[in-house]
Amino acid sequence: MTDYVAELLEQKVAQYNRPDFIPNDPVSIPHQFSRRQDIEIMGFWAAVLAWGQRKTIINKCNELIQLMDGAPYDFIKNHQDSDLKRFLQFKHRTFNATDTLYFLHFFKEYYQRHDSLESAFSQALTPDASHVEKGLAAFHELFFSLEDFPERTRKHIATPIRKSSCKRLNMFLRWMVRQDDKGVDFGLWTTIKPSQLICPCDVHVDRVARKLGLIQRPTTDWLTALQLTENLKQLDPNDPVKYDFALFGLGVEGEM
Repeated sequence: MTDYVAELLEQKVAQYNRPDFIPNDPVSIPHQFSRRQDIEIMGFWAAVLAWGQRKTIINKCNELIQLMDGAPYDFIKNHQDSDLKRFLQFKHRTFNATDTLYFLHFFKEYYQRHDSLESAFSQALTPDASHVEKGLAAFHELFFSLEDFPERTRKHIATPIRKSSCKRLNMFLRWMVRQDDKGVDFGLWTTIKPSQLICPCDVHVDRVARKLGLIQRPTTDWLTALQLTENLKQLDPNDPVKYDFALFGLGVEGEM
């Protein structure tokens, strides 16, 4: 990696990893809450719905919050079956009411037995694991472990077992795990280390990373995300995913 690329990325991290990044990004959705479970639930949902225009994603997530009476965790734990009718019209691109109802079902079942979504991702990870691959694969199995889950919903929850780059789940993990004093990421979870995170490979990150020589693979899949993250570890082995801010910012702002 050239000194120019290293300096550029450090400069752009400083520019974008700050509170004024929040309002126009889906991370603004969990930032509406202070309760841990609300942050987890809406962070997860915002990440899963994060494709298309950012303004539309944010509007759709706010619609979900309204449907849950402004209190996602309370609604999920205490709703009655009759309360679910209001979700039948919810849709974002290919995410529809069937998917929405299953997400609510999973969350209700899960939070009846667990206090935090953290263990769903960390249960299969050892402290010395180099990255979160096994955690993501185990989460996918857990998410679809309920009886009569809709097969169509699988397309919304990626897994490295199917070679996916898992960009949305990796973004969610960045939000939950990364710890700094900049105010964007939450750093709520401690059993997964920032050094184990994988950089989310969305279209902006992928394009900029290729131009900077950080990705050489012709396709974008799980191995591409690993390659990108390994290259970023040359700059910061303990927190490689902070450069997601730089790559995304350079791409979405049209600087590269």
